[in-house]
Amino acid sequence: MFLPQEFIVKKRDKQALTIDEIQQFVQGITDGSVADSQISAFAMAVFFNDLTLDENVGLTMAMRDSGRRMRWDDLQLPGPVLDKHSTGGVGDVVSLMLGPMIAACGGFVPMISGRGLGHTGGTLDKLSAIPGYDPFPTADNFRRIVKEVGVSIIGQTNDLAPADRRFYATRDVTGTVESIALITASILSKKLAAGLDVLVMDVKTGSGAFMPTFELSKALAERIVRVGNGAGVKTSALVTDMNQSLATCAGNAIETAEAVRYLTGEVRSDRLHEVTMALCAEMLIAGGLASDTADAEARLQQALDSGRAAEIFGRMVATMGGPSDFIEHYGKYFEPAPLVRPVFAPQAGFVTGTDTRGLGMAVCALGGGRRQAADVLDYRVGLTELVELGQKVDSQTPLAVVHAATEDGFEEARRRVLQAVGIGAAPVARPTQVHCILREGDLKN
Repeated sequence: MFLPQEFIVKKRDKQALTIDEIQQFVQGITDGSVADSQISAFAMAVFFNDLTLDENVGLTMAMRDSGRRMRWDDLQLPGPVLDKHSTGGVGDVVSLMLGPMIAACGGFVPMISGRGLGHTGGTLDKLSAIPGYDPFPTADNFRRIVKEVGVSIIGQTNDLAPADRRFYATRDVTGTVESIALITASILSKKLAAGLDVLVMDVKTGSGAFMPTFELSKALAERIVRVGNGAGVKTSALVTDMNQSLATCAGNAIETAEAVRYLTGEVRSDRLHEVTMALCAEMLIAGGLASDTADAEARLQQALDSGRAAEIFGRMVATMGGPSDFIEHYGKYFEPAPLVRPVFAPQAGFVTGTDTRGLGMAVCALGGGRRQAADVLDYRVGLTELVELGQKVDSQTPLAVVHAATEDGFEEARRRVLQAVGIGAAPVARPTQVHCILREGDLKN
């Protein structure tokens, strides 16, 4: 007979857990026979004692198998099933371009994304700013759209990795969210339930990242690569910079509009383009759709230049319930914020640092982000024309342009922007966007 308390004691005392024990514990999380207090006790034991690689793989696979697992083999897709996941940040609109770009190169992308919370923006919130876009199609429609269009971006359904939802909710109120082992199991259980051939992780580092240091970001990336491959999915990871907003803006409708401009070639900021291309290239290589980085980048650039990627994004929006002419006329579908004003630099000099989390919280204060999961968003609000690290400014240079619903909202965002942007006398070097790429064969045992 399985007793959860004995399972918890084993991890508390640093004894090895068996795969069968892990599976029974996760089953108990799913069916309710394991209490919240027992989940939190186990999470705290893992927080202090970690999991071995085998235990981490076992926990991830058990959570993956706690609900429905998607299949694609019966559809006889003519290309690999690929996906990417980001640990989140500010102005991280990559998924909206990446999915159509990969589809234009022969991949199939069933992307299950989340909503934003706190300073991080959510892919689902950006797409929900599009009138009519339904992020929760039926499973059959989801599969059909992936097959016919090549990409579909939806929200997590209740039957995918249900054990993770309860486990995460308990961790969130018990101070155990930061465990690398549990973060890994949480991320991968949902992604692997989507039936992927390849997963590429984008692990952020810097002032707007979830992990506070490069060392911890890299450690998380390494663990995800090991566990993902151990669970049978070809997994690699990039550690990318989040010391400033990735896009030139932050806010839901604002970022979606920037994604459209990127796909059509109207505007492509250098750092957003570098990260998007690097992630896409890694996916094409891992999926066997490109021979090397040069080949991958050439294919991706062709997908952009030909208009194929933009066309696919438009088709995805239309098949998900959005406007059929969204790519051509996206501007008319986004209501502007009532108040749009710049925040000028208080002095001349160079941008020496950015509290990227602070900028994200400015968007949240405007109503464009959540403090609690149930908060209703104002899709109109956000920041545009964000200054870059190393940029020269003076009293006539906007640090950002605030899109606000009210005067009070503008003043709060203005205060946060001024606090978030550091100005000094000497220029600073702009950070590297892609710090490293981690693949299973490169990791030491």
